[in-house]
Amino acid sequence: MKDAIYTYRSIIEKDGGGYHGYVPSLPGCHTQGATIEETKKNLKKVVIAMLEAMVKLKEPIERKEEYETIETISFPGLVCA
Repeated sequence: MKDAIYTYRSIIEKDGGGYHGYVPSLPGCHTQGATIEETKKNLKKVVIAMLEAMVKLKEPIERKEEYETIETISFPGLVCA
C-alpha cells in the first residue's frame, strides 16, 4: 500500500516567549513550541494525529483550493525603525 501525500499550509507566529503554530485547513489543529523548529515538529505530529483520527472516524479529508500571496504597500507618513 502506498502512503498518501497530504500537503498543508501552516502558520507560525511569535506568541509571548514562544511560538504558536496552526493549520488553517484543519480547524482545531494548533500547537506551540519554544522555537520555530520545535513548533514545526509539533505541527507535523498534530497533523498526523488529526488525519489519523479523521480516517478512523470516517470523516472526509477535504483538500481546499487555496491561494496565498504576499503584498507590499507603501504607507505615507509611516516611518519604520
